[in-house]
Amino acid sequence: MTSFADLGLSDTLLKSIKSCGYENPTPIQEKSIPIILMGRDVLGSAQTGTGKTASFTLPMIDILDAGRAKARLPRSLILTPTRELAAQVSESFNQFSQNHGLTKALLIGGVSFGEQDALLDRGVDVLIATPGRLLDHLERGKVLLRDVKILVIDEADRMLDMGFIPDVEKITKLLPKIRQTLFFSATLNKTIYKISENFVINPKIIEISPEFTTADTVEQFVCHTTPRKKHDTLRQLITSENVANAFIFCNRKRDIATLKTSLNKNGMDAECLHGDMSQSARNAALTRFKNNEVKLLVASDVAARGIDIAGLSHVFNFDVPSNPEDYVHRIGRTGRAGNLGKAFSLVANDDDKSAINAIEKLIGKTIPSVDSGNTGKTTSKKPNKSAESTTNAEPASTAENSATEKSPTENSIAKNVTQDTARTDAKSSPRRKKPTRYEGERDAPPDCSGSSFKETEHTPAFLLNQTA
Repeated sequence: MTSFADLGLSDTLLKSIKSCGYENPTPIQEKSIPIILMGRDVLGSAQTGTGKTASFTLPMIDILDAGRAKARLPRSLILTPTRELAAQVSESFNQFSQNHGLTKALLIGGVSFGEQDALLDRGVDVLIATPGRLLDHLERGKVLLRDVKILVIDEADRMLDMGFIPDVEKITKLLPKIRQTLFFSATLNKTIYKISENFVINPKIIEISPEFTTADTVEQFVCHTTPRKKHDTLRQLITSENVANAFIFCNRKRDIATLKTSLNKNGMDAECLHGDMSQSARNAALTRFKNNEVKLLVASDVAARGIDIAGLSHVFNFDVPSNPEDYVHRIGRTGRAGNLGKAFSLVANDDDKSAINAIEKLIGKTIPSVDSGNTGKTTSKKPNKSAESTTNAEPASTAENSATEKSPTENSIAKNVTQDTARTDAKSSPRRKKPTRYEGERDAPPDCSGSSFKETEHTPAFLLNQTA
């Protein structure tokens, strides 16, 4: 097995890595670190949670250890699409550069310019920024990029989704043409390859492709409800599950505050996290959640990106994600480090059913159904031999299948829910939702600790076809 000592890192850095409790590199670290130390450009593909951040921060620490920065002239630049990801990268440098004298600055929105200006005036070896805030500083003449030796573009696919690529191009025009560029994306498709041509020169292509599986430590369930009953159903699940702490995911930013208010009005302490909040408000919400002052955090995929909460007991999908891969990332936040976790998804209409079918096909297993008031018993246990068969199966009626296992009171509740469902369906069929558009920022897929990885280093077939 490869060790960090085999990758060409300095003894000083190896001591820092060991003191942080890391023993062996992940696949993306094993492939990337030696190439980066050689000074080559890299075009890398790896999901967040695979050790990707350390795959570039570790070699950068050794490279930058020789020399010091001048005032307002950073020696390296790391661009990320969100504040949370930028903070995560900053924390990685803090963690591993403890035995080095490197300086850094974090330029993100929600923090006063004065504080950031002071850091830049002292000179920084590492500048970590979101594109918008960096452009603000550039326009004010507070930072110059002519001394940048290493450029990192992290989460390029998210940059593209959020419309930041033009900003990134504007920034890179101010950089020296002779530099090392590290370009990372969760996926490498035609569009990303085309965009990368504007930034990298003869890059080493490193692709770590995850198999989308879910950890055995996470129990997964779907709970059938109606659009009008979703809030009630969620509260019943939270109560019956005796939740210690949980993430609750919504697809739309505007629903987050509404759901948080609904939970608070019903005696459930909750905080929310979304892209329109100031940085101080975000920090306050996260601090309350991490300190167990509130046990529920309502968030979008966007705002939750890069946030890792140890020992999370539950994940609730108030809205089923339209992208099956997002489901894997969401529920991967619980059931970590050998702990058990649970994930519940509310299915309220035909679109949700279709989304669940796609998820089951991706993960290769059928997700059982439960009743919101009786989560200890599933209402649909019939396993399918292949996930594809789920696409043709209608979800079982929660009330009907669990009636024989309930008390008379529970049967009455289930009957009322069934009648409400029938009345709602009779009035109008569910309107098809527009595809979710990411607003402002996207969230970080969590570490899928149960995933296995396939390692490939190649030039894509379609590029070979073009040059033939």
